[in-house]
Amino acid sequence: MKTFGIDITSADIIDNLSFFDSWDDRYRYIIDLGKELPAMDTIDHIDENLIRGCQSKVWLSSENRAGRLYFNVDSDAFIVKGLLAIVMAAYNGKTPEEIRAFDIQGFFESIDLMRHLSTTRGSGLQAMVARIQSLAA
Repeated sequence: MKTFGIDITSADIIDNLSFFDSWDDRYRYIIDLGKELPAMDTIDHIDENLIRGCQSKVWLSSENRAGRLYFNVDSDAFIVKGLLAIVMAAYNGKTPEEIRAFDIQGFFESIDLMRHLSTTRGSGLQAMVARIQSLAA
């Protein structure tokens, strides 16, 4: 099984999305990415791991291993799981310094993501990013 952030990077996401001409195809790819996320144990579906500000339910837990942050994520919505996979490609397995230094907004712009999300979905995505960045602070 491939690990987001290590085997599947933000550069891979940019490259793969560039193959698709339509956003319908890009959405299908994003949903498929979400299906590749490792399953989160339901025991981690607790309020402490719930991200506020998301339209769907989103859970995020983290673990620091040898100075690198590893995340386990889940959502009750397929498209949101795909968005989580994109965020994991950027942040998972990175040091706190790498997370803080990564230009996530530039990454989203390079794949033209925010323009194709509803306002509430975009706000939820920003809430996910804020939680990860606070964990790296």
